[in-house]
Amino acid sequence: MRIVRDTQFVEEIDRGASAAIGNFDGVHRGHQVVIEIAREQAEGLGCPLGVMTFEPHPRQYFAPDAPPFRLMNADARAHRLEKLGVERLYELNFNSVLSSHSAREFAEQVIVEGLGLRHIVVGEDFCFGKGRSGNAEDLKAFGEELGFGVTVVPLVSDGKGEFSSTSIRNALTDGRPGDAARMLGHWHRIEGEVIHGEQRGRELGYPTTNMSIDGLHPPKFGVYAVKVEVLDGPHAGQYDGAASMGVRPMFGVNQPNLETYLFDFKGDLYGANLSVALIEYLRPELKFDSLDALIAQMDADCAKARALLADV
Repeated sequence: MRIVRDTQFVEEIDRGASAAIGNFDGVHRGHQVVIEIAREQAEGLGCPLGVMTFEPHPRQYFAPDAPPFRLMNADARAHRLEKLGVERLYELNFNSVLSSHSAREFAEQVIVEGLGLRHIVVGEDFCFGKGRSGNAEDLKAFGEELGFGVTVVPLVSDGKGEFSSTSIRNALTDGRPGDAARMLGHWHRIEGEVIHGEQRGRELGYPTTNMSIDGLHPPKFGVYAVKVEVLDGPHAGQYDGAASMGVRPMFGVNQPNLETYLFDFKGDLYGANLSVALIEYLRPELKFDSLDALIAQMDADCAKARALLADV
């Protein structure tokens, strides 16, 4: 997958795609329908399949001090889109210039002049241009005028409601990763580099990998059964494990993070990139009376996680 971050530096090979446009936070089942229709158009036109998105997320750009809301960082989104067969990712730098474009300027300068897109696919709630002044019907009108096709896709739902990033965040906040996965069409994953921690897990007989969750919507704090993919390095591969999400109340006031214990693993993962899938919420964070009580609970957590993951 080729990634383009600025319309000023577009090579000819990156022009002329059929592209789905949106933020694609989570790349949930509604997003996947939009991408699939863009794929069908790409096959009919004989052109690459593309996705146009923005980095940082416009909501993050306009309200940088707001609580974290993203379901995935840019790298995790790119990995998921690549798995879906996207060939061109237009991950455009959302800055003062792009955010000031009117709806017409966006259509003319980004879609036509910048990327030369042949077909656009958006959800029916799509808005674009300064102040969200343009909508999906405006985009169709610009397409007819400027020479690109437009498909507008109704919002996607099942019997339990529409698939939306907001609904997925709510499920994760409540400790319902299974419901989040139903809407996502895949397990919710946290991706990032393994960073150095305080090595308490090693001292307790449970060496863990530490990952930051800065900038991400925090799932319910507690212990999870997880599936782990080590994305690079000598230990690349798939592992089962148990993970603690939160502030580690046994050890004072701490920055929230994700600590994961990989079952039956020996090796050094510092600096490696991991993708940790939340499978089942096991229990909330607790403060124990002693380290022995904590270790006993960790033994029980790992035994429960092993049993659950055997059927996943």
